[in-house]
Amino acid sequence: MEASEKTAFLSILTNVVLVVIKSALAILSGSLAIKADAIHSLTDVVSSVIVLIGIKISKRPSRNFPYGLYKIENLVALGTAFLIVVAGHEIVEEVFAGRIRILPSHIPLAAGGTSIAILITWLFSRYALKKGHETGSPSLVADARHVWTDMLSSVVILISLLGSAFGFALDRYAALIVVAFIGKAAIHIFLDAVRVLLDASLDYESMNRIREIVTTDSRVVNINEMRARNAGRYKFVELDLILRVKELKKGHLVAEEIKQRIKCDLENVDHVVIHYEPQKKDYITLSVPLSEDRRTVSEHFGEAP
Repeated sequence: MEASEKTAFLSILTNVVLVVIKSALAILSGSLAIKADAIHSLTDVVSSVIVLIGIKISKRPSRNFPYGLYKIENLVALGTAFLIVVAGHEIVEEVFAGRIRILPSHIPLAAGGTSIAILITWLFSRYALKKGHETGSPSLVADARHVWTDMLSSVVILISLLGSAFGFALDRYAALIVVAFIGKAAIHIFLDAVRVLLDASLDYESMNRIREIVTTDSRVVNINEMRARNAGRYKFVELDLILRVKELKKGHLVAEEIKQRIKCDLENVDHVVIHYEPQKKDYITLSVPLSEDRRTVSEHFGEAP
């Protein structure tokens, strides 16, 4: 099992634990904010399952998809954003239409349980984000950011519970703040997924690094065109170069060396296509009339042989 699959599976287990903890606390305390957070964590379980399925499916080869099914991971991330929005809508609807207890009950127990949930969420979100960047998986990064919002929203809930202990009815406001975190996560995940699905260029840092690798080779005269895009966690690079070579075979070797350097330097580069051509040389041809000995310049153009 790959690191990305292990992380996705661990995400499911972690979120199931969080759902159980938060649901129990919501029932005991009657807090709408904790209930909203439990629903939020439930969407994490669903999205984590989708992430795992996406990672599995994206690896399957297919004749009809010669460039792979890597973008399934981005479609999964897009689906995750949709789930977050749906959860946020449900919470807002209940805040304004539902019956809300003025002050939650069993506040010490609810605060203690929320603190445990915060710790679990923080530890896992850091781990998942690290693994997502290491493997270059957009769905894992999206999932980690989603889980990170759980921690922030749980912190808000903890503050509202402490306020409730002193008689301040903050539950409704805490629930709305949780929705704000949900909305922010949805927008971020949505934009990242759409960029890749629309074949937007790689990030500025990666493009600059590719340019540096190419231009530092003394045999490269110029870069006519450079294009690169993402598909899931993988990168695809296309280059059009002018090389300082005369033989086609030598040009092929130079292109292969550049290709290998790009693959070694950047993570998850699936394919590098390099089109190259030799440097153009300008020749000036001068014609002059010669005398009969074909060595000296003729003084009369009409008499030249």
